[in-house]
This record gives sequence, structure tokens and C-alpha cells, in this order.
Amino acid sequence: MTTNPVKTHQEPHLERQLTNRHIQLIAIGGAIGTGLFMGSGKTISAAGPSVIFVYMIIGFMLFFVMRAMGELLLSNLNYKSFSDFAADLLGPWAGFFTGWTYWFCWVITGIADVIAIAGYSKELWPGLPLWIPGLATVAILLLLNLVTVKAFGETEFWFALIKIIAIAALIIVGMFMIFTGFQSDAGPATFTNLWSHGGMFPNEFMGFVAGFQIAVFAFVGIELVGTTAAEAKDPEKNLPRAINSIPIRVLLFYVGALIILMSVTPWTQFQAGHSPFIAMFSLAGLGAAATVVNLVVLSSAMSSANSGIYSTSRMVYGLAQEGDAPSVFRHLSARKVPQNALFLSCVLLLSGVILMYAGQDIGKAFEMVTTVSAVCFVFVWSIILASYLAFRRRRSHLHQASKYRMPGGVPMVWVVFAFFAFVLWALTTQPDTLLALLVTPVWFLILGAAWLVLRRRPAHLARYATFKSELAQDLDSEASAIGRDLDGAKK
Repeated sequence: MTTNPVKTHQEPHLERQLTNRHIQLIAIGGAIGTGLFMGSGKTISAAGPSVIFVYMIIGFMLFFVMRAMGELLLSNLNYKSFSDFAADLLGPWAGFFTGWTYWFCWVITGIADVIAIAGYSKELWPGLPLWIPGLATVAILLLLNLVTVKAFGETEFWFALIKIIAIAALIIVGMFMIFTGFQSDAGPATFTNLWSHGGMFPNEFMGFVAGFQIAVFAFVGIELVGTTAAEAKDPEKNLPRAINSIPIRVLLFYVGALIILMSVTPWTQFQAGHSPFIAMFSLAGLGAAATVVNLVVLSSAMSSANSGIYSTSRMVYGLAQEGDAPSVFRHLSARKVPQNALFLSCVLLLSGVILMYAGQDIGKAFEMVTTVSAVCFVFVWSIILASYLAFRRRRSHLHQASKYRMPGGVPMVWVVFAFFAFVLWALTTQPDTLLALLVTPVWFLILGAAWLVLRRRPAHLARYATFKSELAQDLDSEASAIGRDLDGAKK
């Protein structure tokens, strides 16, 4: 059995420049997506107070995906990201599909972020043409990412810190309004608003289901910490720390913020397309604070787009190393940054500017691309879990030796798979999300056609031969281990 399934090169390689504080804040930034700031208005209006349970359930399920990813990445530090262990454990096809789909996910998410940035910029500067903030965003992020990976880490650190401070301020101001009996046109600010306007499930079960549609997108990027594996200092210590804090982040940043929002203002007052964060500060008479929150929403979208540019460039770089992308994307700059892959991602993000002019409604455009992105992310998360199942079957000795095992093991994987099936079904219940769901398979058809051509190349045939040989060795090794265990039990 191979001990180093991922190829290493003597060429310039990615450097481990991301420290613990970078990894922690990148993980937090990934957990607090643009969907929380921009999409929570629609989620609340659809699900009512039951949206609290929506976010709790999604966060709970994705925690196990992250734990599975963590165990796999730490089982072999030669893995650069989850596309590497997918290729190693499931076959070269899985690395190809996972890498390119994840790249596509973040390009689509980046387009959604460009749309969000343009939308909120228009609120701050009504006469500003939409293309200006879109173009400026892409240019700024390209320059930031071209410097070094440490520059990306620093940028994301401060972006994430801004989001944390904004949510903490919202919770503190909201608590003050509740405990001082603040009165608005909609009534007093009180925790009873959570259940006094039709109960916790005012729109019944289907309203609760509708909440999952946009809420899933709020968690996009939660797996981002997995793409930092090749550039993280001391990953055996820093990755577990980042992953283990996910439940606390979900409870504080999602559940805590939403409880405060719906206590200050009854859920019936929230509207799709309007940020409830801005509305609450405006309600408190803090006009300047509302403007600041608008800027925070802009920085949140910038943070997400920044993460997208980083992750797509690293994924294309990894694919090029394996021969799954053009070799031009294998090259690193003198600062050890995959600059050609960065240029590719940024050029594609500019399509967000075109999309804004193609449609009349920015909210509709955002909704369409976020649904496509969410479906593709569910695919990537599922591949991580499928890789874990293969890992348990093929390399159980590494699982036994692991100091960071996934809780719940194999049974929990199937529970999460069932949840993903439920999410996909939820997307079929509304016409707009159903359309995006039906469009998404086109991407996989394109990938399938590309793979059928690519897999016939000599280099890929050799990779398949190596994979089959390693698979046979793994299974023989595990069978021998089982035999020894049985013999020992008999004695």
C-alpha cells in the first residue's frame, strides 16, 4: 500500500504561511456567509421563528462533514485538499469531478457576491452604475491575492473580524432593546415575539422546509478550511481547533443573531431582499450604524469573494498538477502564488457584472446563482463523506490510529446523506429553486464529457492502473489484518 498517494514535485510548491489565527478566522469567515446577511430576510419570512431550527440542523449535519474531512486530511499530510483524498480513495474520476465542481461552486458563489456587492453599493450610492463596484471588487481581490498567501490570510482575518464584531454588536444592541422595553410601530421588543405571532412554526411544515432553500447557501464556505491544508502551519493542531469550534459558531452567529432579530421585530415584518441586520439598527434610531452595517454586508460579500478566488486558484493549481487542468495553471509566481489560476477565476467573476444587466431583478439573479451553488456544494460535501466510507473500508488501520476520529462513524455518514436528499427535495418545492436545480445537471454532463476524453490519455491510464494496484494492496492488507484479528480471537 502506498504511503504517499499524492505526487510531490521538486518544482516550486505552495508554502505553509497560514498561522493558527489565520486558520481560525478563515474558518469563522467561511461559517458566516453572505447568505446570513443578505438571505436571512427571505429565510425568516418563509419559515418564521422555525428558521432557528433550520440553521441548527444544517450546522449540526455539516459539522460531521467537517469532522470526516479533518480525519482524512490528517491521515496523510501530503493531501493538499479534499480533491486529493477523493482521487486517492475513490479513483481519479472523483478528484477530477470534485476539484472542478468545487472550482465551479466558488466561481458561481463569487458571481453571487459580486451581485450582492453591486446591490448594496447602489443603496449607499444610488447614482453609481452597477458595473463600477463589480469591476473594482474583482480588481482589488486580484491584487490582494497576487501578493502572498499570507496576504490572503491577513485580509481574510480582518474581513472575518469585521463580521464577528457586527454580529456581536447586533446581539448587544438587541439585548439592550429587549431588556429596556423598546417600542416600535410593530410593538414591544420582547422574546415573546418568537412564538406570539402564529407560534414557532407559523407556516407549518412546508414553510419550515422552505427555510432550508436559502439557509444552505449561508453555510457555503464552511469547508474552506480544508483547502488551506497545504498552506497551514502545524495542521495537526490548527485544523482540529478550527473544525471543533463550528458548533459554537453556529449557535452564536446564526442562532443567537436570529433570536435577537425576531425578538426585536416580529418575523412578519421581514421581507425577502432586505437585510434584517440593517433594518434592526435603523429601527433603533442608529442611522449611522445602519450605514455601517451596510458596509459590513459589503465586507462580508468581499470576504466570500476573496475566499472564492483563493480556493478556486488552489483547486485549479492542484488539478493542473494531476493533469486534470491545462499545464499553464501549474506555474507559481516568485511569491509561490498560482497567478495564472488566479487570473482565470477573476476573469470569470466578471460575468457577474454581465448577469446583473441581463436580468431586471438583482434579488432574482442572486437567488438563481445561489441555488446552483448550493446544489454543487452538496455534491462536494457528499464526495467528502463517500471518501470517508472508502477510507474506513480500505484503511481501517489508519482510522484506528487516528487521534481525530469522526464521531458517529459510518452510521452518521448515512444520516447526513439522508439529510442532503431532504435538502434537494426541498429545492423542488418552489418554482425558482426548482429551475436552478434542473439547470445544475448540465454542469455534470459537461464534466462527464470532458472526463471521457481526458481519461483516455496515457498519463490518466497510468493513474488508473496505479489506483487499481493500490486498491488491491489496501484490500489485501485489510483482509490480512482481519484474519490476524480472528486468529487472535480464537486463541
